[in-house]
Amino acid sequence: MTVETLLTDLRLLTPELILAVGAMAFLLLGVYWKGEEAAARLIMRLSTALLVICAGVTIWMAGGEGGTAFHGAFKLDAFSLYAKTAIYLAAAGALVLASHYLQSERLAKFEYPVLALLAVTGMSVMVSSNDLITLYLGIELQSLALYILAAFNRDSLRASEAGLKYFVLGALSSGLLLYGASLIYGFAGSTGFDAIAAAASEDGAKIGLLFGLVFLLSGLAFKISAVPFHMWTPDVYEGAPTPVAAFFATAPKLAAMVLIARVVYEPFAPMTEEWRQIIVVLAILSMGVGAFGALMQSNIKRLMGYSSIGNMGYALVGLAAGTALGLWSVLFYMTLYIVGVLGAFAVILSMRRAEGMVERIDDLKGLSKTHPALGWSMTALMFSIGGMPFLVGFFGKLFVFYAAAEAGLWWLMVIGLVFSAVSIAYYLRVVKVIWFDEPEGRFEPAPAGVALISRAAALATVGLVPVVGVMLALVINAAA
Repeated sequence: MTVETLLTDLRLLTPELILAVGAMAFLLLGVYWKGEEAAARLIMRLSTALLVICAGVTIWMAGGEGGTAFHGAFKLDAFSLYAKTAIYLAAAGALVLASHYLQSERLAKFEYPVLALLAVTGMSVMVSSNDLITLYLGIELQSLALYILAAFNRDSLRASEAGLKYFVLGALSSGLLLYGASLIYGFAGSTGFDAIAAAASEDGAKIGLLFGLVFLLSGLAFKISAVPFHMWTPDVYEGAPTPVAAFFATAPKLAAMVLIARVVYEPFAPMTEEWRQIIVVLAILSMGVGAFGALMQSNIKRLMGYSSIGNMGYALVGLAAGTALGLWSVLFYMTLYIVGVLGAFAVILSMRRAEGMVERIDDLKGLSKTHPALGWSMTALMFSIGGMPFLVGFFGKLFVFYAAAEAGLWWLMVIGLVFSAVSIAYYLRVVKVIWFDEPEGRFEPAPAGVALISRAAALATVGLVPVVGVMLALVINAAA
């Protein structure tokens, strides 16, 4: 490899290099800074700014040419550039939500934003993976940082349990993923996606590759909380610090979903009929467990955990289409989902009383009377995440169901509509508590950053409807 080739390759990794170098620089700054709280505040702000800068750099790179780097192991295209931009902005929003919480709970340590940056670096590598080794490196870089973040509150038994559960089940998923990757390598003779695609076109290797793909998708399904690999989600969401749960529910979910889409659409494109059956099963089980599992929840964070499981099922409906329209429907759906979830967790972080944070759904009683702006925000966000017409979340579900119908999966679309109707019940329950129950106390004023995100996300669910409608029509027309 010549110096010129190396520089060309590194140019494609500009956002990842900025994140990695920034994380190491902030780590050194935190170690040598005298005041721990001052260092944590400064590094939190610098990390948020760095993520916004990376989003800007990624948008700027979209105007140039893509390509592959390091002998095809890393791929930069329009799909990955869009996903990276959304990941960076979602992570920046999650850090804004975390800032005041960590200070009030005496958890303000500089390691938090550094770990978040390292996790985002792994996500960025994941969405550009074009090789099984790159795929695994990105997943592990993300996962190791997330394991620590889940147990970041070391003095909390719930947080420690959440971190341990996430780590143990995560290690199991890594084993499944590696076993699948080894089978794929054995039958394809290469870890590169292009070589795997060539092998998948040959009838003799299809059976072996299919076994490997089952294990590979099992490992990846854990990352998006798809059933039956969802067991960790409600417990980790409940036990982990609330801003960590908000982070888990946004950027990592998008990165993992994009990675699954890249795996099935590129190296395994010749085996669409085979992997579609796996995706359909994951989608139906996830929608069902997400819809019925949330009905009995009393903790708002656990409810959001089951909501996440169900929503990943809806995204998989679009992925099962196996078409270009289905691919973009997944990205479109996940983007709108992230906006709603980030806003919902901003409202949850506003649920603070003099004695501390509260998490029960009943604690939202009479919110429309005590905090009208917060009540309206949560109402709009619940309706949007639930897919109520005609908020932006509705257009996300419309897009994935349309993609499935276009691919001939009418029956899957009908199943999705049924489970979506069931899931509306627990979103309506939250809205009922907010508007029709008598107040039982007031929350303390929310921090400026948290209030801004909750209101901006709620306004986006309504204000972006015309924009989203036009985008939807354009994408459908272009993909048709």
